[in-house]
Amino acid sequence: MSRDRVIAWAAQHFDRGQFFEDLARRVAIPTESQNPARGAELAAYLEDEIAPALTALGYACRRLENPKTPRMPFLFAERREGADRPTVLTYGHGDVVRGMEEDWRDGLDPWRLTVEGERWYGRGTADNKGQHSINIAGLAAVLAVKGSLGFTSKILIETGEEMGSPGLHDVARRHADSLGADVLIGSDGPRLLTERATLFTGSRGSFNFDMSVELRRGGHHSGNWGGLLANPGVILAHAIASIVSKTGQVLVPEILPRDIPASIRRVLADCPVERLEGPAIDPTWGEPGLTLAEKVFAWNTFEVLAFSTGNPQHPANAIPPQARATCQVRYVAGTDPRQLLPTLRRHLDAHGFSLVTLGPRREEYFSATRLDPENPWVRWAAGSIEETIGERPTILPNIGGTLPNEVFAEILGMPTLWVPHSYTACSQHAPDEHLLAPIVREGLAIMAGLFWDLGEKGAPA
Repeated sequence: MSRDRVIAWAAQHFDRGQFFEDLARRVAIPTESQNPARGAELAAYLEDEIAPALTALGYACRRLENPKTPRMPFLFAERREGADRPTVLTYGHGDVVRGMEEDWRDGLDPWRLTVEGERWYGRGTADNKGQHSINIAGLAAVLAVKGSLGFTSKILIETGEEMGSPGLHDVARRHADSLGADVLIGSDGPRLLTERATLFTGSRGSFNFDMSVELRRGGHHSGNWGGLLANPGVILAHAIASIVSKTGQVLVPEILPRDIPASIRRVLADCPVERLEGPAIDPTWGEPGLTLAEKVFAWNTFEVLAFSTGNPQHPANAIPPQARATCQVRYVAGTDPRQLLPTLRRHLDAHGFSLVTLGPRREEYFSATRLDPENPWVRWAAGSIEETIGERPTILPNIGGTLPNEVFAEILGMPTLWVPHSYTACSQHAPDEHLLAPIVREGLAIMAGLFWDLGEKGAPA
């Protein structure tokens, strides 16, 4: 009974094809939360697939109803092992974005797990069925070798994350006693570098909103009215230009962080963003004076996601009546998202853009969160991962994207650790989504090691 045996069990679980079989069944369930007709599939994923797997591991499972969106239930599972032992909450989501069946490459089906070399294709492989399946298998490895975990394990699986996790805040508040734990250990998002394990402790927030200018009804011939009628597209373009420069620098200091803490700068110095897989980075874009890693992980950005005026598909020789843009602020911990629109309203009015209206795209949004990289839980997890794979992981204070981490960090008040098992080019939310087999195998070993260490060594001081 040793750490090496647990990690070997996890590797054999992969090598014998058992993990592949589990994931194939889960991918085959079309849990599209963005499709209103998939309520039965969402419930089936929890009740017919995940609950039986956890019951076989000694967990007591129960369904938690969603108070906001009933067709998106939650599954809560618990395995208790003594009041004097640490308690870990593990989170994942069983829903996926739409399958986009017609857009996948020939030979691929979003609801069939398909292997091509090191790539495992299927909707949900990376986001998030593959990732929480790795964590469940890591728990199973410890139980198979040891017969117990050495800690109390709680698992929460939701089915609405791809719709903004409606109801998750309410469920956390209603069931705070049940969900309470010493730490959250979850998996979502990508590694920073494909070849190197990553540990992150929070996420940036995301606030999407609309900017619009509506001046009149109908278009008017530009030959007859050009120079006499204000053009809403021009007004809106200049309003946006007053917020963000031509090189992406945010020009409204009130929506930016005051500074970057020294501990954050230290860990980001070891994050080689320039090696990311994907499009070439524009080094002069964004806030001047920051490193590439600081720009994406420690600063706020303003993005224009869509802009339209007139009829872009069939332009007419007419001054359009209105213009609209969907914009986004990505923000780090310390930014109050409730103040973003009021601050931008004051800015626009002060710069002569009172005609521009603002409105949020969603009622709910997630606050940005991060755990100090010097927290004992971060050092503990990084040490465990290094012991398993022989290399220290990349440590990020938060990922650049957004997760519902505030539910665990703020409502439930626990430190949060995330160990992603995907990579940046996995095509999540797009056709041809996939996992990389080497990351899956290494992820199984990492999670088995983490759970073994917690059971044997206890929580860090």
